[in-house]
Amino acid sequence: MSSSPKKVVVFDYGFGNVRSAERALAHVGADVEITGDFDAAMNADGLLVPGVGAFAACMQGLRAARGDWVVGRRLSGGRPVMGICVGMQILFERGIEHGIETEGLDQWPGTVEPLKAPVVPHMGWNTVAPAEGSQLFAGLDADARYYFVHSYAVRAWNLEVTNAAIRAPKVTWAEHGEPFVAAVENGPLWATQFHPEKSGDAGAQLLTNWIETL
Repeated sequence: MSSSPKKVVVFDYGFGNVRSAERALAHVGADVEITGDFDAAMNADGLLVPGVGAFAACMQGLRAARGDWVVGRRLSGGRPVMGICVGMQILFERGIEHGIETEGLDQWPGTVEPLKAPVVPHMGWNTVAPAEGSQLFAGLDADARYYFVHSYAVRAWNLEVTNAAIRAPKVTWAEHGEPFVAAVENGPLWATQFHPEKSGDAGAQLLTNWIETL
């Protein structure tokens, strides 16, 4: 018996590659809508939060569209959310750009700060080191490459889970000059620093893996 396609909303708040995300999700079988509508974002099977540009501008746009509230409400109800690129960065506690600190959504502790590398931005294809037991990278080869475009990253992960009943988040790392967080899987909240929608077959498999959890 075939099930109906999963409904995914690509949240449109003015700061993401919404069309490429829409195409990539539709390609792997999702029923996709691009909208900033509050009810549609709340009721979808999955919510994708893209992001490009500056951390502070993305946060301002997200708050103006009540996206901070949507993300918080969905997660408190165990409803899946996925962030991409700056859409991942804003899930952390804060971002620092040009010496200015901006408060993020604080779903995870950590600071988004400039990458310390010989060449910035980090632009192009790179491998990652997936967390053990990752669902996001299931079925993907260890040498698979993903497309990155960023000058800022989370360079340290410092969320300690001491309660054995709570599953620790799965953190995937990549390296450009130094290690940085490339992806996180944390219950209903998943995120990638790279662009799965621009990462060819590997990115399509990764999005399929997400949709299969919805």
